Amino acid sequence: MNKLNIGILGFASIAIKAIIPAVVQSEYFELRGIASRNSDNKEVIENKYSCKFYNEYEAMVDDQSIDALYIPLPNSLHYPWAKKALENGKHLLVEKSLACSYQDVERLNDLAKQNNLAIVENFQFRKHSQLAKIKEIIGNNQLGEIRAIKSSFGFPPFPDKNNIRYIKELGGGALLDAGAYPIKLAQELLGFDIKITSALLEYEGQEVDIWGAGMLQQENASNFVQFSFGFDHHYQCSLEIWGSKAKLFTNRIFTAPPEYEPTVIVESREGQETLTLDADNHYVNMLKHFYNCTQDQDLRTMEYRANNTQAKLLEDFYNLAHS
Repeated sequence: MNKLNIGILGFASIAIKAIIPAVVQSEYFELRGIASRNSDNKEVIENKYSCKFYNEYEAMVDDQSIDALYIPLPNSLHYPWAKKALENGKHLLVEKSLACSYQDVERLNDLAKQNNLAIVENFQFRKHSQLAKIKEIIGNNQLGEIRAIKSSFGFPPFPDKNNIRYIKELGGGALLDAGAYPIKLAQELLGFDIKITSALLEYEGQEVDIWGAGMLQQENASNFVQFSFGFDHHYQCSLEIWGSKAKLFTNRIFTAPPEYEPTVIVESREGQETLTLDADNHYVNMLKHFYNCTQDQDLRTMEYRANNTQAKLLEDFYNLAHS
């Protein structure tokens, strides 16, 4: 197996905290360089990470020695830089949300497909063993027929009032940041044939949405998903699945740290079973999946469809909330 050279396009906090350490651990990627427009980062990048410092994003995108890029820039910058990277032959792992509109996501997917490139939206929870276990429980019919799913993802206000999530021009707002998670989870659990049936967004005097709630429903089925999200909440990161035979609950579905042992509770007429699962590093797991997508056309095709479905659901939600 030949490692791919990967570059980090933007020295963002999520890259520093999670992705760069995962790349260093990965057996699939070699950290080639990190791009930052802040020259003050040059010394720490070169010394701490022993890789090349790029002081312009263009220089990294144009570097033909780099096979893949991770893009953790603000949402509004995802599309222009992802487009340039795909035109330069780079596989892409892009922070959620992939772009700010369904049309832009379609364009990126079409460009990736034309160039036989992977483009993966970075929802790491998809590749945590906790979600795999939950899918196994559903598949074993332990819950019976799924009647309802509830999911919440929210956290307290950011102390920095200039945080990019509060800036409209940068693609801020709770929907693209927090709301994207339970919508993606619905896709993971119910498949692609789902639709938005209700949507609420609250702004509370801000230029971006601060919190919201909504419902999804599976096409040609009676089950549904209730979800809520926001930047102005007591912390929640939960999933509840209510079936005809039992109920499942977990309270760290999206953000389980690498050392965390998730707890999944299953309640039925026979009583309550608490499953303590092994800790898992979903950052490393997602990098493995990303690498596999670069090697496998079928996986790339599945990601294109998942990207388009996610973007369409987000856009439908936004439009319905403003209708």
